[in-house]
Amino acid sequence: MDVMIVYLDNSSTTRPYDEVTKRVIHYMSLDYGNPSSLHELGLVAESAVEKARQQVGESLGKKPEGIVFTSGGTEADNMAIFGVAEKYRRKKGKIVTTRVEHPAIMSCMDYLESQGWNIHRLGVDEKGFIRPRDLEDALDQETVLVSVMLVNNEVGTIMAVEEMATLVKQYNYRNGTQIWFHTDAVQGLGKVKIPEQVDLISISGHKIHGPKGIGALWIQNDLSLPPFIYGGGQEGGRRSGTENVPAIVGFGEAALKSQRDLAARQKKMQEMKTYLYAGLSQQVTDIGLNGGMDAEKFSPAILNVSFLGVRGEVLLHMLEEKGIYVSTGSACSSHHKGDSPVLTAMGLTREEIQGAIRFSFSEDISYKQLDYVIDAVHHSVHGMRRIMNHRNSRR
Repeated sequence: MDVMIVYLDNSSTTRPYDEVTKRVIHYMSLDYGNPSSLHELGLVAESAVEKARQQVGESLGKKPEGIVFTSGGTEADNMAIFGVAEKYRRKKGKIVTTRVEHPAIMSCMDYLESQGWNIHRLGVDEKGFIRPRDLEDALDQETVLVSVMLVNNEVGTIMAVEEMATLVKQYNYRNGTQIWFHTDAVQGLGKVKIPEQVDLISISGHKIHGPKGIGALWIQNDLSLPPFIYGGGQEGGRRSGTENVPAIVGFGEAALKSQRDLAARQKKMQEMKTYLYAGLSQQVTDIGLNGGMDAEKFSPAILNVSFLGVRGEVLLHMLEEKGIYVSTGSACSSHHKGDSPVLTAMGLTREEIQGAIRFSFSEDISYKQLDYVIDAVHHSVHGMRRIMNHRNSRR
């Protein structure tokens, strides 16, 4: 079999668009001024940053004044969670989140819990969904923040964030409380509709074919958060430090493109997802779908499949030898040992969890590439199972 390169790990990172790379190089080599400088090069850089802020705001359907550029999605999540916690540090009340959040959220919650905060973690059903009623039941007078991801990064579940944010606003209205709603939309931007009723949104550049090392937090104008990084007062005093102009400009370009022909790209990814799962189901026995195929409820960019009797990590490396790049889960938790908290919360068995592989798509995948993947997975899984059966028969 001739080796074909097939990149199906787009939930971990994406290849930057050519237009993005060109813009980044331009602002590294030519218009390299500091946006805080008063001379022409500085003014050019400042203008480029503000244009990118406008582009990122438009991609979210939000006003650009609320955009704060960060070093990535993780910092944006930290800025949201710790910002609200600092605002209410004397109260140290309740924060409601879920058991299937990204490690950038879960680690923040673990720390705040160690500092005396009441962290309420909502469970999910077998498909990874939160029941909005469970959120409603968790709210009380001590609650100051709700943080629920928009799209789960491992199985692609689209959470009912709009409905849940509306429930929180209704609770605030009835009870005179001020509970803020944050969503980690890192896996949602450019794939699904961004909710309107939320107060804080975290996003990242390298998940939408932009540069690495750049992200943003959108903060609605009624929410005043303390500075996250102190210094020269950049980003409206909320996040000091000289702006990463090339990355910001590249992020703006990628954000703008992420909204162009969105429906067509969603359709293409959904077709690729459906085709791959159908092919795997026909060619490989004893597999399980983690999540679902309904385009209204699950991201078109993520397909998570368990291959029973197979170690996912071993299968990953066998596919890598054939030029196929996939994942066993979140790239940000790949160095931590133990079963996936997401798949565990969904109630999967240990065998199902250990055999799970995540395929994640971009719009430039072809049917020819997927046929190659289906064939490679078929031969790899069959070979691994044959070896395991032989070993077991000798015991």
